[in-house]
Amino acid sequence: MRDYKRPPKTIRRNRGGHFGEWLAACKGGPATMSGFDYSGPLTEMVLLGALAQRVGKKIEWDAQKLRVTNLPEANRFVRREYRDGWSL
Repeated sequence: MRDYKRPPKTIRRNRGGHFGEWLAACKGGPATMSGFDYSGPLTEMVLLGALAQRVGKKIEWDAQKLRVTNLPEANRFVRREYRDGWSL
């Protein structure tokens, strides 16, 4: 261990936590370390796993149309039906 040398730090460190990092990026600072190009597909994959577990079957996903193609009944969990007068 006497001859061991630590490798150089090459990854930028996050000092302000997730919220601080996000606020700094909003104010024109450096981009967040985990932007939407990474976190969006990751979140989609995790939610699809939860959906497959909920319906108890393997699902086939059309990412372009945001629809389950082999189990139409599973699509009710993908989008919410809003009451009249309420929408996003």
